[in-house]
Amino acid sequence: MKTIRDIETLRVVIESYKKERQIIGFVPTMGYLHEGHMALVNVANEENDIVVMSIFVNPTQFGPNEDFESYPRDEARDTALAEQNGVDILFLPSVETMYPENLTATIHAQKRVSVLDGATREGHFDGVLIVLAKLFHLVQPDSAYFGQKDAQQVAVVQGFVADYFLPLTIRVIPTVREQDGLAKSSRNVYLTEQEREEAPVIHAALRKAREEVKERDTARVLANIRVAMDQKKTHEKIVYLDMYQYPSFEPVEDWEKPIIIAICVQYSKARLIDNEIIGGA
Repeated sequence: MKTIRDIETLRVVIESYKKERQIIGFVPTMGYLHEGHMALVNVANEENDIVVMSIFVNPTQFGPNEDFESYPRDEARDTALAEQNGVDILFLPSVETMYPENLTATIHAQKRVSVLDGATREGHFDGVLIVLAKLFHLVQPDSAYFGQKDAQQVAVVQGFVADYFLPLTIRVIPTVREQDGLAKSSRNVYLTEQEREEAPVIHAALRKAREEVKERDTARVLANIRVAMDQKKTHEKIVYLDMYQYPSFEPVEDWEKPIIIAICVQYSKARLIDNEIIGGA
């Protein structure tokens, strides 16, 4: 595995692969790798000649009161995991490398962002698209791999790629979970012992709601999720909980088309998200 930190070296290496007509798969991450990331790498390895992973905690997608400084980081551990799982190129840029000066122009997400994370984290998806535009330009992947856990992000990125005719495919891989159903997340390490014991209620409530969607009653489905969540009092609050058409994130009007039930739960030191997509995506 080659570890690269600077843009020029990355460009030279990518150009050499392109000349050899190698197919490139790209897994963008913010590090503190877990089995969810490795699932993306595994699929990327099956579908491509070369797998590039980036690890970069992107400051532009964090709000002023969010956890950028405390976001978990462990470069040595991440590097070892990436190599063990077949990553060919590990790109580890610094903030100064990715943002050498203030941006001359920016990117603003307009659709699919007025609800959920877009409503509660102003500017978050703008920051996501800014860094992905840079990374896609540098890596020039044939495919990029994302997890369904970040379903709203996936929908926004798919729209961005389509809008600007970017020559790559967005591959969405099912959420990887612990044995008790809790979605794998770098932020799970922030849960207290009691919170970790009770956090699987999130997925359990969503799974139950999947069956209740057959009743075609949004208010009832969401109310029942809240009842299930309230039986476990470790969380501070439900930041958001709602249902939308997917991937448009518009109100549910056609029950035959894909629907997403999405939730965000705030614990003492962890903000966890999860979702169920019903009817395919």
